Amino acid sequence: MPSRTIGRCKGAMLSEYYNRTVRRRQSKKRPSLYTMDRSARPSIRQMDEVADGEEEHQRLLVMELQKTSGTQRIRLLKSFPLNLQVKRELRTMTLDINSLWKNANPCCSSITDCIGMATHKCWLSFLSLLCTLRPWHLALKQIGGRFGSSVLSYFLFLKTLLGFNIFMSLLCLLFIVTPQAVHPHNTSNPRSFTSLEILTGAGYFTDTVMYNGYYSNITLNEGCSPGHNASTCPDAKPAWLPYHIPLAYLFTIGLVFLSTCIILVYKMSCSFGDSFRVGFFSGALALKVFSSWDFKVNRIRCVQRQKENINMQLKELLSELRTDRRPDLRKKMQTVCIHVFSWTLCLASWLGSAVAVYVLSEHLYKDNRARMNSETDLEVEAKLLLLPSAVSLCNLLLPYLYHALGLWELLDSPILEVYIAICRNLMLKIVILGVLCYHWLKRKANHSEYKCWETLLGQEFYRFVIMDLIFNLLDTLFGEQLLRLIQQKRHKNKKYRTEFDIARNVLELIYGQTLAWLGVLFCPLLPVIQTLKLLLLFYVKKASLMRNCRSPSKPWRASHMSTVFLTLLCFPSFLGASVFLSYTVWSVTPSKSCGPFRSLNTMYEAGKLYVRQLEVTNPRLSWISWIHHYLWENTLFIYVASSVLL
Repeated sequence: MPSRTIGRCKGAMLSEYYNRTVRRRQSKKRPSLYTMDRSARPSIRQMDEVADGEEEHQRLLVMELQKTSGTQRIRLLKSFPLNLQVKRELRTMTLDINSLWKNANPCCSSITDCIGMATHKCWLSFLSLLCTLRPWHLALKQIGGRFGSSVLSYFLFLKTLLGFNIFMSLLCLLFIVTPQAVHPHNTSNPRSFTSLEILTGAGYFTDTVMYNGYYSNITLNEGCSPGHNASTCPDAKPAWLPYHIPLAYLFTIGLVFLSTCIILVYKMSCSFGDSFRVGFFSGALALKVFSSWDFKVNRIRCVQRQKENINMQLKELLSELRTDRRPDLRKKMQTVCIHVFSWTLCLASWLGSAVAVYVLSEHLYKDNRARMNSETDLEVEAKLLLLPSAVSLCNLLLPYLYHALGLWELLDSPILEVYIAICRNLMLKIVILGVLCYHWLKRKANHSEYKCWETLLGQEFYRFVIMDLIFNLLDTLFGEQLLRLIQQKRHKNKKYRTEFDIARNVLELIYGQTLAWLGVLFCPLLPVIQTLKLLLLFYVKKASLMRNCRSPSKPWRASHMSTVFLTLLCFPSFLGASVFLSYTVWSVTPSKSCGPFRSLNTMYEAGKLYVRQLEVTNPRLSWISWIHHYLWENTLFIYVASSVLL
């Protein structure tokens, strides 16, 4: 074959050229001619013959290279066993004007190559721009390099919650708030804005799209609404698919929870796969030492950040290899006694918090009923802040007690210390929210003196979210600053800083997200408020972290922390909110005078009523009633769908 002949010819010329080049290098290393005898000196004629032979082989090799295309020529030059200087000389010799003109590609081909290269360059620039546009990319790298992966896991978890709330906000705004805002109804007694509504959520906000009680139970794109007389619009044609506000309200909330469940389960599975991977590579320390530096980094600021990041990661990896001595019997008995006392004190705090919240809520409920008509609206709204303030104060002070108990226990493992603190804070949140949910469903949802209990519950959730934000900001801006000053006074060191309490801050995020999930049925704009709250918390927490906190004294690699956070978010938080809302939709009777589910026995009946009306007004859509009857109300189908989802 001709190609094989050319290949062998190139190989022969290349080997000969390489051998002659090596011999020429070796000849340069020979001793000087002055140190040799006259008879042993080589003749000038022999040197000329060797040089002529080298030039001939070099010329033949250049001619062969000129016959190839540009891409093939570059590939061949890279594969030659020559040094870089010789390769440059060969490339310069092959770039002859005549050969370039002879082997030049057509005009269209060069234009296509230029367009392709420009497109590829634009695509790479776009990808780099997307990387820089990722929210908080540089801030997260700075936090991870300075404080380690344990503190970074908190901010990554906050970013995850922000994504959930943005998704919920978009769905609620598109399918619930916007249709009702486009078709508002007139309020009988509009209230003036007094600025106290920002804290209480009552007053001016009561008759707005913020709460469930404002929404109507009509069909928007129907020829005649249910409240109209049929004689006023006899020629009205039914819409292809009427937009029924009660059904849209119920389906949107269901879609929010279903989508959140799918995304949450998917993120949990990915996190479990990353954290508990089978056959995990054990040479991570050697890989981090020899292969972790990015040589493309050239800015001083980026270099410093990368040095801090690698330094912290090496400390975390070395902390896992550290082996501690086993304590003696006396030390073990002392540790057991301390743990028993600590857990007894924690149990007492949980029971005391539950009793205090229940007694205060019952007292405020009875006092509100007794003085409902004797006080002004301003005094009533001011008293509404007592219960959220008391609960937020309890959530603020007791975690400091748990943190002090953790310091007193002197646990050797920082991971175990964080897990115990998370467990104690989690039990506190569960107890408080359980008592509050019982109070809301028992006292407000089942009493007829409240004309619109959905709006009252929406206002309660709004106040709890706002109070939680205020107390978080006060704790971050003043509490951590005061704690740092106390520690500096104690240690007599002006540069002393405290450590970031991961467990307390993470449980605060889970508590706030649980409130958002519980209240989205009664306050459709609550996810928007929660989104703004998380945005504000990120920047405030980051500023306080840089100013008041230091890196952990015992560096540890938080490889499983994100998995633990997502698990706590899923099972106690999301599952509890789903059970609460499911019970409300299927069992609690809606208000008779307000809301999209008025005059219904349960909220779930809105779907049945819509299907019946659809069969009468639009027979073409009778297949929807078939789906509702044989699939949606079929227990076997729901069981199979739940099994597939889980």
